[in-house]
Amino acid sequence: MTTRTARLHKIAQIVAAHQVSSQAELVQLLSQDGISVTQATLSRDLDILGAIKVHGVDGISFYAIPEDSTGELPSKDTSRLARALGDLMATVTHSGNIVVIRTPPGAASYLASALDRGDLDSVIGTVAGDDTVLVITRDPNGGAQVSEQLTELAGQFRSSKS
Repeated sequence: MTTRTARLHKIAQIVAAHQVSSQAELVQLLSQDGISVTQATLSRDLDILGAIKVHGVDGISFYAIPEDSTGELPSKDTSRLARALGDLMATVTHSGNIVVIRTPPGAASYLASALDRGDLDSVIGTVAGDDTVLVITRDPNGGAQVSEQLTELAGQFRSSKS
């Protein structure tokens, strides 16, 4: 029997590492790690973690846990940022020190959170709407460079999935 804290940590790890599209799939992945949980308990756990369903650029919806929902997740990690960009960045454009990223509906806040914690010194901050993330760069003409960097990170994740 595992403690709730251990189970929550394992759920956060699984959701960060896999595109989990259903609670049934998550129950199965947890059982592979020796954790038995009912769907009702899992539903409460996902609520505690602040898990949300987001739609990837490929149209598949999956669970995501915003970075600030649990203290157990790392605060800076470019591999997590690469995964979020690879899954959610549909387009990226820039002008001056502004980068605009389009995402599927409902995914912008999650991606903005990943960007804010992504260890990019060239980024001052982000603002998110429903399907658009506005990224402000430190350099007054840094939009092109940051846009390229984000595209490269997304490409690294997408090529590792193939």
